[in-house]
Amino acid sequence: MGNKQMHKVLVVDDEEPILELLKYNLEKSGYEVKTALDGTRAVDIARKFVPDLVLLDIMMPKMDGVETCRLLRDIPELQKTFVVFLTARSEEYSEVAAFDVGADDYINKPIKPRALMSRISALFRRDSKKTSPTSTINIGDLTIDRTSYTINILGKEINLPKKEFELLYFLAQNPNKVFSREDLLQNIWGSDVYVLARTVDVHIRKVREKIGEDYITTVKGVGYKFSLN
Repeated sequence: MGNKQMHKVLVVDDEEPILELLKYNLEKSGYEVKTALDGTRAVDIARKFVPDLVLLDIMMPKMDGVETCRLLRDIPELQKTFVVFLTARSEEYSEVAAFDVGADDYINKPIKPRALMSRISALFRRDSKKTSPTSTINIGDLTIDRTSYTINILGKEINLPKKEFELLYFLAQNPNKVFSREDLLQNIWGSDVYVLARTVDVHIRKVREKIGEDYITTVKGVGYKFSLN
C-alpha cells in the first residue's frame, strides 16, 4: 500500500456522532472515508468500496460487529483489509471473539482521535514494511502466494484472512524453526497492538482447519513450527 492519501477507510458504528467524529479526523489526516450505521449496510458498501481498513463497532443492533467481520472476511477482495474493532466492552470474551473472526486490532471506547490515528498509521506502516524477495513459497503440495494472499493445496485454491495468511507465510518462510507465541505475536501483530497469547492458538487452529494438521506442529511448552515432512 502506498502513502496514506491512497488508503480507504470504512467506519461502522450505530452512533452517528461517533461516525461524524471519526470521519472528520480521518479525512483531515488524508484518508478517503465512507460510513455505515449497521453491519448489513457495511458489508454492501465494502464490496464496492474495497476499503484498506474497516473500523467496526462490536455492539450494534441487527448484526453485531463479530458477525459483520465474519461476512467481510468471506469476501475475497477484502483478504488484505485491516479490521479494527471499536467497543465500550472490555470483557476478555469480546477480545477473543474479535480476533477469532479475523480482527487485526481492538480499541476500547471512548475513542481518542489522536491515539486512534497513531494506531492506524502504525498498522499501515508495519504492513508496508512486510516485503519479501520471495512472494511465492512452494513446499510439497502446498503453494503460498503472498501477492494474491491465497494458498493452493493439490490444485485447490483457499483464501485465508489476512492474519491467518501472514501467520502461515511467516512460519513457512522459516521451516522447522520453533517460534514461541510471543515471537509470533511480535512478528505478525507487532508491538503496537495488544493481544492475548491465546490469539495465536486461535489462528493456528483456524489455519489447520483449512490446510490440514500436517504442516504446523505444536512443540509442547515452547510454541509452533512449520514442519517439512
